[in-house]
Amino acid sequence: MTSDDVTSNTDAEIVGLYRELDDLLGRIAAAETTPASYDEIVTVAEVHERSARRMSFLGLQRVLDCSDRNAVSEEGYRSIGDFMVDRLRITDPGRRRKQMAALLELHSLSGEKLDAQCPTLAEAFAEGAIGVEHAVTVIDVLDKLPVKVDAEHRAAAEKVMADYARVHTPKELRVLGARLLAHLDPDGALTDDQDRARRRSLHLSKQDAQLMSTLEGQLDPVTRALLEVVLDAWAAPGMNMPGDELSPQGNKDDADSEQLKAAAERDNRTPGQRKHDALRALLKAVADGGLLGKSHRGLPPHLIITISETELRERAGVGTTAGGALLPIADVIELAAQAQQHLAVFAGHSAEPLYLGNANRFANQAQRMMLIARDGATCTCPGCSQPFTRTEAHHAEQDWADGGYTDIIDLAAACPKHNRMVGDKPGQWSTHIIKEGPDAGRPAWTRNTRSGKGRVRVRVDRTREAFARALHGDPARPPHNRCGTTEPKTPTGPPGHPDERRRIPRLIASGWAVNTVNLG
Repeated sequence: MTSDDVTSNTDAEIVGLYRELDDLLGRIAAAETTPASYDEIVTVAEVHERSARRMSFLGLQRVLDCSDRNAVSEEGYRSIGDFMVDRLRITDPGRRRKQMAALLELHSLSGEKLDAQCPTLAEAFAEGAIGVEHAVTVIDVLDKLPVKVDAEHRAAAEKVMADYARVHTPKELRVLGARLLAHLDPDGALTDDQDRARRRSLHLSKQDAQLMSTLEGQLDPVTRALLEVVLDAWAAPGMNMPGDELSPQGNKDDADSEQLKAAAERDNRTPGQRKHDALRALLKAVADGGLLGKSHRGLPPHLIITISETELRERAGVGTTAGGALLPIADVIELAAQAQQHLAVFAGHSAEPLYLGNANRFANQAQRMMLIARDGATCTCPGCSQPFTRTEAHHAEQDWADGGYTDIIDLAAACPKHNRMVGDKPGQWSTHIIKEGPDAGRPAWTRNTRSGKGRVRVRVDRTREAFARALHGDPARPPHNRCGTTEPKTPTGPPGHPDERRRIPRLIASGWAVNTVNLG
C-alpha cells in the first residue's frame, strides 16, 4: 500500500465520521425529551455543552488542516481569514486566528512541528472542560505579560491560568489574571516602552440600534497626558454645550468669562457628557480648520453624507457618511443648512465631466461623489467593510491598462486590497458591471477558483425596501432601484461616446450628497 492510499483512506474515514456526526445531530434534534427524568435532562445538558466545547476546539484544528493542505489557495482565497468568513461562515476570524496561534501545534517555515504556546490551556479546551470565552480571556491575560518575563515564568503563568479556567468564569478569570500580572511585576519594573507600545490601541465600535458607538482603547502615558490637557480646556462646565447658542465654543481660555460663568450655571451635563461634547467640538474644529489637507483619495476631507430622495422627502430614515456611519434625518437636515449641496453632480452632472473615456486613468471628484451614491459607503467587494473613504475608483468593466474607460458607468469603489486582487488567475476576483435587471449599473464580483465554481455577488443594501415588503406581506413587490423608482430605465449613451453599444444606468437622484464645509 502506498502513502497516497493511506492518505486517501484516512481522508475517507474522517469525511465519513463527520457525515455520521451530521446524521446523529439530526436524530438528536428530532428526539423527544419529555420521557426523560430530571436527572437525565441535566446530564444531557451537561454532555451537550461539553461536546459543543470540544467541537469548538476541533473546529480550530479543521481550519488549520485547510491551511496546511493549501486548500485555502486552491479554493481561490488569498488569506485564511477570507476563507473562514466566506466559505466556512465564521463570524470572528480574527479571534479564531488568535486561538489557533496560541492553542494548536503549528509548523515552522521549514516544516517542523512546533509545540503549542499554551499547551495546558489547549488540553483543557480539547477535553471540553473550558469554552471559547475561557480560552480567549486567558490568552488576553497572557498577552499582557511584559516582554521581559522569562520563559519559565510564562509557562507557570499559563498553567496557573489554565487551571483557574477549569473552575472559574471568564469574568473571574480577568480578576485573577490582574492579580497574577501584579504578582509577576509588582513594581512595574519589567514593563517598558516596548510593552506600552505593543498595547496601545483605539477602537470605534459598530453603531447600535440607536446609532450610538463605543470608543475604547489603551492610551500610552504621553497620549493620556495630552488628552487630559485638551479635556481640561474644552470640557469645562459651560463650554461647547450642544443646543445652547450662548455657550462658548472652543477653548475656555478664549471664552468671555461672564458668558462662561452664565453658561456653567445652566450646564446640567455629567462629566462624561461634557467630555463627549468637547471631543465633538474638537473634531469639528479640526475638520473646519483645514488641518486635514485638501483631498483624500479624490474626495474633499470633509463630512460627506448621502441620503435617498425618498427618505429626504418623507423626513424619515438615516443618512450615510463616506466613512460608513449613519446619521438620523434630523441631524442630516441640520448639517445641510450649513453645507454646500452637490445635487448637480447627480441630476445635471454639473460642469465636471462624469465621462472621461480612456484618456484619463484616475477618477475625478464628481465621479467619486457619484460612486458614494450608487455603491454605498463601503468597498463593493462582498464581505469587505472598508469605508468609502479608504477606497479607490476601480475599473470594474475593463482595466484601464487594457483599454478600459474611466467613465462612471465602468467604475466601482474598491479598497486597495481588493482592487489589487482583480485578475484572471485562481485566487483573484473578476468584476463586471451588470447590464440588466434591478441591479443594472452595479458592480458584480466573481471569485476565481480552480474548480470554476465562482459565484457572482452584488453588494447592495435594500433594507428599507425589504422591510416594506415584509411588513405588507408582498414578496412579489419589485424592489426600488437605486434611483428610488420602480419605473424601467431607458438606457442611453453619452453624446459623442466612441462606442454606441455602451449603456448608461440612470444616474439621477440616487443620493443626496451633503458637504458640511463650503468648498467655494
